[in-house]
Amino acid sequence: MALIELRDYHYRPDRLDIYRDWATEAGSFLRDRWEVSGFWVDSGEPARISGADPMELPHGPANVSWMIRWNDIDEREAAWEALWEDSTWVEIWARHPGVEDYLHMSVRFLEEV
Repeated sequence: MALIELRDYHYRPDRLDIYRDWATEAGSFLRDRWEVSGFWVDSGEPARISGADPMELPHGPANVSWMIRWNDIDEREAAWEALWEDSTWVEIWARHPGVEDYLHMSVRFLEEV
């Protein structure tokens, strides 16, 4: 059974367009190496929050999300470790427009039911 890694970022909204340009290159690089199911940036449509106890988060909803399929956690850990040893990725990361602009990040691991 596959392990899905779902990554949600709250990136500074006023710098999201600059991030989007960088993410196009970064996402392409990662898709060539990993089974990236999708890499999404906020469309500008307002989020719809509901439920028994709806609440706004301090930074609002995540505005960048992406999903990666792994066979298991060991494959995931090895791939992330190898990423930081890849000279091309190190160059791409060096062009990141603002690592400090990640206000909040979360990573979840999901299994299909």
